[in-house]
Amino acid sequence: MAYYRSVGSIPPKRHTQHRTPEGGLFYEELMGEEGFSSDSSLLYHRGVPSALVDATVWELPDQRTTENRPLLPRHLKLHSLFPGEEWKRADVVTGRRLVLGNADVRISYVAAGESSPLYRNALGDECVYVESGEATVETIFGALIARQGDYVLLPRSTTHRWVPTGTEPLRAYVIEANSHIAPPKRYLSRYGQLLEHSPYCERDLHGPGEPLLVDGTDVEVLVKHRGSRGVTGTRYVYPTHPFDVVGWDGCLYPYTFNVSDFEPITGRVHQPPPVHQVFEGNNFVICNFVPRKVDYHPLSIPVPYYHANVDSDEVMFYCGGNYEARKGSGIGQGSISLHPGGHSHGPQPAAVERSIGAESFDELAVMVDTFRPLELGEGGTASEDPAYAWTWSGRGPQR
Repeated sequence: MAYYRSVGSIPPKRHTQHRTPEGGLFYEELMGEEGFSSDSSLLYHRGVPSALVDATVWELPDQRTTENRPLLPRHLKLHSLFPGEEWKRADVVTGRRLVLGNADVRISYVAAGESSPLYRNALGDECVYVESGEATVETIFGALIARQGDYVLLPRSTTHRWVPTGTEPLRAYVIEANSHIAPPKRYLSRYGQLLEHSPYCERDLHGPGEPLLVDGTDVEVLVKHRGSRGVTGTRYVYPTHPFDVVGWDGCLYPYTFNVSDFEPITGRVHQPPPVHQVFEGNNFVICNFVPRKVDYHPLSIPVPYYHANVDSDEVMFYCGGNYEARKGSGIGQGSISLHPGGHSHGPQPAAVERSIGAESFDELAVMVDTFRPLELGEGGTASEDPAYAWTWSGRGPQR
């Protein structure tokens, strides 16, 4: 984060005694990134944060992936993964269905109505986009309010749980990194402040409020972590509740950023995808396409030109409005399009002429570009529209 925040009760000097009203000591924990040479926070616990009373295996939902072979652009209909009222029995952690993944990032989708177990991801940061619904995200740092259009950024190893608060399904698009997720470096000063050309600023980022103190004994926490054969899980039992932090300060903490606070960068002619970037991780970037004025050159063509991003797979999640370039392809709310490296892609043919003269686009999409090829998870395979690859030509293979 690099933006300092202080919440609750902390001592005036770090690494010094911080005593309870009864005279005992609070337990100081340093939570830091990159071997304690990058962002960190100091947390003060009522209980010993490393104390355990049990540990068993947590069997994760299916994490297997299959190669995109033959190499094809693909359309995945994520809403079909939770038909009817299945969402009422799902939670944001254990109900996730893996859609796409590689060694750097995994993309899952869930529609949920239940509160999740306590959980932390020890593999990397999570960026959860709330497609619809609302929730309270309770964390060791305090609570966050998550609403439609929010990105919820959860640093690696942040213990938390999701509590839906509305009557409609909480639909969440989950981007799990094997690294940290942060604003692009080109938006930041050498000291970490967001610069004037950035499409958002610190005022748009919302961290936790007051400490969230919960009592409890023998409390379970699900932990996702590295194993010898990839992603695995452990179920810990703690003697006291992890939400026992009376205060903390530092630059490492969860926060929300709403997509409506992203200020789009536009130009006389069509702008390249990096102007839409909002976050980055190791070997991938996150962009968003928001409602905006479009190109104003008198001869401009507002939809994208055909393009071959030769180093990346492109994943577009359509989460609002009307995406002009994809009309006629079956793409709709809750769709994903996957356009792999090695395949040139762009608008449906009729969309090019139709866009000329448009002054604005009412579209909302979250894009992930990865620098290693993506494979299909079980959720991706289960939700695929097999006709998509042939929509540019109007006919498919004759077999």
